[in-house]
Amino acid sequence: MGTKASTQRWTGTRPVRRMAGVVVVAALCLVAAPGVAAATPTNPSDEQISAARQQQDAAAQQVGSLSAELATAQAEVDAARAQSAIALDTFQAQQAEYELAQVAADAAAASADQAAAELSTARTNIASFARQSYQQGSTSPTLEALTTADGPAQMLERAALLEAAGAHQGDVVTAVTAAEERARAAESAAQASLAAAATLELEAEDALATAVAMEAGARAQAAGLAARQATLEQELAQAQQALLGLQGARAAAEQHAAQQAAAERAAAERAAAERAAAERAAAERAAAERASAPTRSVVSQPRTSTSAGTGDSSAVETAISAARRHLGTIYSWGGGSLTGPSMGWGVDAGIVGFDCSGLTRYAYAQAGVSIPRNSRAQYSALPKVSRSDLQRGDLVFWATNTSSPSTIHHVAIYLGGGQILEAPQSGSVIRVTSMRWSGFIGGVRPSA
Repeated sequence: MGTKASTQRWTGTRPVRRMAGVVVVAALCLVAAPGVAAATPTNPSDEQISAARQQQDAAAQQVGSLSAELATAQAEVDAARAQSAIALDTFQAQQAEYELAQVAADAAAASADQAAAELSTARTNIASFARQSYQQGSTSPTLEALTTADGPAQMLERAALLEAAGAHQGDVVTAVTAAEERARAAESAAQASLAAAATLELEAEDALATAVAMEAGARAQAAGLAARQATLEQELAQAQQALLGLQGARAAAEQHAAQQAAAERAAAERAAAERAAAERAAAERAAAERASAPTRSVVSQPRTSTSAGTGDSSAVETAISAARRHLGTIYSWGGGSLTGPSMGWGVDAGIVGFDCSGLTRYAYAQAGVSIPRNSRAQYSALPKVSRSDLQRGDLVFWATNTSSPSTIHHVAIYLGGGQILEAPQSGSVIRVTSMRWSGFIGGVRPSA
């Protein structure tokens, strides 16, 4: 890059010097003949005109190459920012999956704790039974109880009680066995849920690291472009100055011929004016004839179909008002919650604001409409709207490939009248601006 830039700066200075020489030569030709030259300037030779034209073409070519280089560099920065936004979108989706998995893991852990508590209670009951048996001197007190009865009636009563107690002890043993099985199953489910949550968390962290690296690269490219642009603008200014000098020299060289042809041009202009007047009169007559002719009916063309129904105007205005309250709020990469601005992630850690999809989700949340967090999920989940059917409050999306929703990298709120409200990119603020159709992939209607 450095070699290319230095070569351009070197070649960029040569046309300036050569063009300056042409201007001097042209000026000398104009003043070479004393006395008569002031009244009748000397017409430059064909060689001089050809040289001036070549210098002009060289300057124009240099201007074109500089402009193309600027456009290419800016396109690379824009592409890097789009990829960064897509990576951030991926992280947000994986982060949401991790949070759901963590909720499931917490529930499984609670179930495991409950099963462990039940097992402990059952084991306590078994221990109590064993202690009572030891104190009574036998684990089978049935015979002793029956033989010490005072009579047949007491013996029958004790037999019934012992039968109930035996059934109870059997229930205690069964409860311990069941509690052990539930505890093992709950612990296994908790471990599986925790492992799944940990995997999703690692995937989300990897996605965030990728997004941060892409955004940092985009910002580095933007900084490099700013430095390079200063040099290119200086070279462009030199080329333009040289071009203006050439144009002035050519105009001076052709001045005499222009004066000689002035009378002929005036006559031609008068003739052209007369012809134009005649053509206007004919056009007016034709227009009058068409106006008096019967009109033909015009068949209306069908509009492009859309899958979204009529929106809720109240929800739309509530969402737009909520977004407007944050005009001027700084963009924060990954920022924005259901209640307002929040801390960004990665390269914008510590910056409180909104990113594009964070703003749209927040705005519609204030109207009681729940939509996904990231832009690709918003486009996928909500009713689609064609370009010709866009209404105030619809969400509009941009992608690097307009035939592939997986390349969506930006979303904004359509205000109608060719205006949108958006959180554009890092370093900017929430704003209202003109709708951009380049890269537009489609729209959705959250309020439908």
